[in-house]
Amino acid sequence: MNIHLLAIGQRMPAWVDQGYKEYASRLSATVQIELREIPAAKRVRNSVIEKIKQDEGKRLLAAVPQGAKIIVLDEQGKSQTTKQLACHLDDWIQMSQDVAILIGGADGLSAECLQKADYKWSLSEFTFPHPLVRIILVEQMYRAWTLLNNHPYHRE
Repeated sequence: MNIHLLAIGQRMPAWVDQGYKEYASRLSATVQIELREIPAAKRVRNSVIEKIKQDEGKRLLAAVPQGAKIIVLDEQGKSQTTKQLACHLDDWIQMSQDVAILIGGADGLSAECLQKADYKWSLSEFTFPHPLVRIILVEQMYRAWTLLNNHPYHRE
């Protein structure tokens, strides 16, 4: 199964790319994770935030592979424990269900993205910088995978 991490923003600092690649490379052939960076909308002094979100949202949704379950990260979403994520991951593997996780831009996701979501997740009540979210997500996917495979990485 494939996890498609679709994120607004390009040209991340080297530490972000290194952190992402470190955990992505640890996943097995059973679970492949792919990051696709979607360019942020151009901003000018009088940019209308809703138009920016709509533009970015259309491009995010266009990047979702056919048939993939859509998960959006949203502050109003439901929090997940690592064990709950492991259960979701196990279900996706068993059903060979591809998943697309959408990370919005600086102003969040469009209403259309939120409406098309199969799940709305919140990583935390904290607000994280977008580059760090990529690393947190891939690390948690790896951690969930290690739980499913009785690997000692996750300790309770």
